[in-house]
Amino acid sequence: MALPLSATAQGIIRHDTPKPQRQQTTKKPAAKQAAKPAPKAPNPVKKLHSDMVYVEGGTFTMGAKADENYWDVEQAWPAHQVTVSGFYLCKYETTQALWQKVMGKNPSEYRGANHPVESISWNDIQEFIRKLNALTGKHYRLPTEAEWEWAARGGNRSQGYRYSGSNNIDEVAWYKKNTHDRHMPVGAKRPNELGLYDMSGNVYEFCGDGYAPYTADAQNNPCPAAADGDHPMRGGSFVGDEFDCRCSCRFGQSPTYSHNHYGFRLALSQ
Repeated sequence: MALPLSATAQGIIRHDTPKPQRQQTTKKPAAKQAAKPAPKAPNPVKKLHSDMVYVEGGTFTMGAKADENYWDVEQAWPAHQVTVSGFYLCKYETTQALWQKVMGKNPSEYRGANHPVESISWNDIQEFIRKLNALTGKHYRLPTEAEWEWAARGGNRSQGYRYSGSNNIDEVAWYKKNTHDRHMPVGAKRPNELGLYDMSGNVYEFCGDGYAPYTADAQNNPCPAAADGDHPMRGGSFVGDEFDCRCSCRFGQSPTYSHNHYGFRLALSQ
């Protein structure tokens, strides 16, 4: 085949070689990578032991101070000296995930795996603890009211705050002025001096001993019987006012009564 000719300005004749045509290639679509499975949530039963905080024993003034004035404050009078031994306390309120794992169901009205379990009674909690201890071989329990208040006040590291971890309630507590009428995930606010979360606010927490009037006598590891069947409720909740969230505030509740702002946290003896 004859090549086409062309002349340059100098009169030189040259052959014009056609430019090679690029071959169009069709790109193959990249192979789809298999979606990575979502990381598994840690087993809440196995995680529980690592969430326990050691609370050193000590002596403190339990009850409302003379300058505290709030609704039903007389329930926290008179202030008196109490000594408690060391124990372990969970840094979080008991979650719905843990309850579901142990009991196989979730009674909570407001759902969320990392939210506190609620709508449970004191009797329900005792059944949960029996099953949990059978699974783990440990001796989890509810804290006594004295243990609870000692820990809420920060134990031997206490700074004397009104609420657990601060005098500014919004730093440490979910209560009715900063929630939308429901509880929040555990551990979302600032912890107290011992690294315990939500000791003020979120949900009320049942204690293990009986609810009884205070006396002025000094006491060592008090654990009163439930004279009228009631048990202490502590810490305030998302439906409560500021005064409900004070470290000293208390009231008693029937062991059969449950509500969507009643929960608990676990203790463990040394």
